[in-house]
Parts: sequence; structure tokens; C-alpha cells
Amino acid sequence: MSLKAQITEDMKNAMRAKDSERLGTIRLLLSAMKQKEVDERVELDDVMVVAIVDKLIKQRKDSITAFELAARQDLADKEKAEMAVLQAYLPARMSVEEVTAAVQAIVASLDAKGPGDMGKVMGAVKTQLAGKADMGQVSAAVKAALAG
Repeated sequence: MSLKAQITEDMKNAMRAKDSERLGTIRLLLSAMKQKEVDERVELDDVMVVAIVDKLIKQRKDSITAFELAARQDLADKEKAEMAVLQAYLPARMSVEEVTAAVQAIVASLDAKGPGDMGKVMGAVKTQLAGKADMGQVSAAVKAALAG
């Protein structure tokens, strides 16, 4: 079953269970997916869906930080609940060690040296690690690999 079909099925189950918080978050995700399909005139595959989920999770993290700084714990808790629902649709994340090893292998295969090759390395890394690793971690690992 594709990730898109799984999300649609989860929406139906949330409706049946009258789980309004989960239902709202899933509808938000489906809306973002539909928007991407309409804007780009494409049929989403699992990789694209994971990218959308990643983007929504990043937005939640930013919102949580802002709400906590503003002492709005009620809103931060709501964002955390939405983030938990969204994280269920991500594949298992790679550990920091796995990310570092993968980045070093890619740097070696491209024979990249120095910060000038950052763009070339990041392009290769994104295709191989998209959805599998946090891109912030990946970027830091690439910088470290190219600096050393």
C-alpha cells in the first residue's frame, strides 16, 4: 500500500473513531499533498509524500519554538500533538553515525574536497538520504566532511 493510500485510510479510521485532533492533522497533510499535485501537475509517490511530511514537521518545530518563547504552552502542546501524528508517516530515521558514514562515502565517491564542493555533495546526498535522515544533520555532516 502506498503512503498516500495509507494516509487516506488513516483519515477514514480517524473519522470512524471520532478522533478530531488526529483527523484535523491528517486532513492538513492531505490538503498539502493535493496542493502539490495540483500546482505541479504530478502524481505523488512515497518520496514526495515524505518530503511534504518533513516540511510540515519542520513548520511545527518552528511554531513550537515561537509559542514557547511567547509563553503559549497551550498552542505549543497542540503543535506537538500534530507533529506526533505526522511523524508516524516518516520512515525510520538514520542515526547520526549512519548519516556521517553515508556522507563520508558519498564525499569519497565524488572525490569532493573543500567547501566549494558543498553543492555537488548536497545534491548527491539529498537524492540518497531524502526522507531517511534529518537534512539539518546531513548538512552539518557534509560541512564536517568537507572541512576535514
